[in-house]
Amino acid sequence: MRSFKIVVTGPFSAGKTTFIKSISEIAIVSTERAISDSTRRVKAETTVAMDFGRITISKDIVLYLFGTPGQERFDFMWQILSEGMLGYILMLDASRPDTFTEGKRVLEFFATLSDAPYVVAATRIEGNDAAKAVEGIRNELNVDGEVQIIPCEGMEKEDVKKVLLGLLYDILKTLDK
Repeated sequence: MRSFKIVVTGPFSAGKTTFIKSISEIAIVSTERAISDSTRRVKAETTVAMDFGRITISKDIVLYLFGTPGQERFDFMWQILSEGMLGYILMLDASRPDTFTEGKRVLEFFATLSDAPYVVAATRIEGNDAAKAVEGIRNELNVDGEVQIIPCEGMEKEDVKKVLLGLLYDILKTLDK
């Protein structure tokens, strides 16, 4: 059996914990705590260390999902969680373009740690103009056409599967080289 460590990262309140919860076949390990700073107006709790889940893709492949904290004050965990990763997912809330700069910072940081493949999971893309939203995200992040930007609602298991399989195919391509 092959196991793959996948990191799920992104700005604060992008949907990382929800993404892992919706797909994990085990009860996730979560370090959600009440928010004690001004971000409390956005949501009540935040991840302070990590989220952990697991999904069996086939009898031969298991994915271990490690979710990072999104708040900058906890970004010291990113390097710890990224050790041994074979790929990562950048979660972005497409309805909050003000967070794209933070998403770009996350990508730049992870690029210093590893050349592992990654995909962008864009949540909350509204309406029929997904292609335009994806292109806008691509431009804001300054990522090339090889990087998959996949619309995804984190509570929808099928959407989450699409993102994970997209990344897994990219990982397998790099491993076969």
